Amino acid sequence: MSTLPNQMSVNLDSCMAELRQQFPAAAVMTGDDIPQRNMQDTSYLPAVRPLAVVRPDSPEGIAEAMRICAAHGVAVVPQGGLTGLAGGGHPVERAVMISLERFSGIEELDADAATMTVRAGTPLEVIQRAADEAGFFIALDLGARGSCQIGGNLSTNAGGNRVIRYGMAKEMVLGLEYVLPDGTLVTGLNKMLKNNAGYDLKQLLLGSEGTLGVITRAVLRLHPRPGCTHAALCGVESYKDVVKLLGAARRGLGPMLSAFEVMWPDYWHAATVTVKGIRAPIEGAHGFYVLVEMQGLDEAVDGHRFMAWIEQAFEDGIIADAAVSQSMADVASFWRTRDAAAEFGTVLGPHCAFDIGLPVRSMDAFADACRARLAAEIPNSLSVYYGHIGDGNLHIVALSVGAAVQPGTEISDIVYATVREFGGTISAEHGIGLLKKPYLHYTRTRQELALMRRLKRALDPGNLLNPGKVVDLVESETR
Repeated sequence: MSTLPNQMSVNLDSCMAELRQQFPAAAVMTGDDIPQRNMQDTSYLPAVRPLAVVRPDSPEGIAEAMRICAAHGVAVVPQGGLTGLAGGGHPVERAVMISLERFSGIEELDADAATMTVRAGTPLEVIQRAADEAGFFIALDLGARGSCQIGGNLSTNAGGNRVIRYGMAKEMVLGLEYVLPDGTLVTGLNKMLKNNAGYDLKQLLLGSEGTLGVITRAVLRLHPRPGCTHAALCGVESYKDVVKLLGAARRGLGPMLSAFEVMWPDYWHAATVTVKGIRAPIEGAHGFYVLVEMQGLDEAVDGHRFMAWIEQAFEDGIIADAAVSQSMADVASFWRTRDAAAEFGTVLGPHCAFDIGLPVRSMDAFADACRARLAAEIPNSLSVYYGHIGDGNLHIVALSVGAAVQPGTEISDIVYATVREFGGTISAEHGIGLLKKPYLHYTRTRQELALMRRLKRALDPGNLLNPGKVVDLVESETR
């Protein structure tokens, strides 16, 4: 049960009056003026109409909105691009939504320091494009790149397609500005790679899902733009061969290995048969399909290295068949098979999406066990498996085909109980939000959960910022 602020101490009318006095009319929306998109994220949770949506256009405005709400005991939920899958940005009744959509833009690109200073409401794709035009590369990439916002990416510590080389979103952050639950604006826009002056405070905010503060601006670390990109879509016959291929890619390509995506046959069928417009780059049935990508600096040297590596994998009997890119159009075509998961909501209908982490060696055994349990307990069960296996991240799409209402709780109970049995994590890159909170104790110890609550209580004693998400102030988990 979510722990919401004490409603006896809340003064909604006076809070709204002060917000309307402080902000222009266009920046404060209430009632029927609130757009449908602000009433729910992509977590399939029922829509909720908040008390108001406030859209500041400056860090000071965000801080002032938070200060006003805190003074009147009104809860606040930060909203970014609303692409989250765990309910972290989902509205709360009688709460004010602070939307970052009007605080968007790139403030500085420092080529000498290889940094970019961005506003939290900036879409990821805008940042990627600006970096590319300046000869740099933003490592973070995910399917919702066109609509997700960098503030949300950082607040959930997003992962994406290239974690195997560049790490999670927190690895690209040098400096951070944020607003605390009492409205205090903390500016730490550090641009130095080495800065050990005291606590690394930004790490409290990165991955906290807006429960400890609202991210307003960030200094991002840039990488050199790749001089060449090569990819291969490989068919292999067993999961043992998948693991062999991963080891060979790590040894043969080293730091140039930028992605290692694995698709089980059930996913491959859904992506290349069910989704329209996706062409299978290789023919025939295989035990697994693996997308390997390499980013190098010199085409003449690194392109030859990639081809030599592929040929060696064939000679060693690891790869049964493969399509190798001859152009960037081929690379994009290979990635479309992996990005087809974004279309599953249209072609498969409502479903439950899972983002879990497991030891690499256990993934296929987990998939077998999870698939069998879902088939035994969920009528007309369909589940497909795929993911960024090189970094231990597996995704699952599961549903009861033809069901008017998906048995989401029953499916989640089965999936997360199996994750717990295999020693995995219930969230690899999407966060906890509302949907995964009941299962957090499957992954975190009692002591860790107690420390999370202590941090929340210290920074947000009134439980006003994104209440009910991730952890509650009181212990309710059972083991």
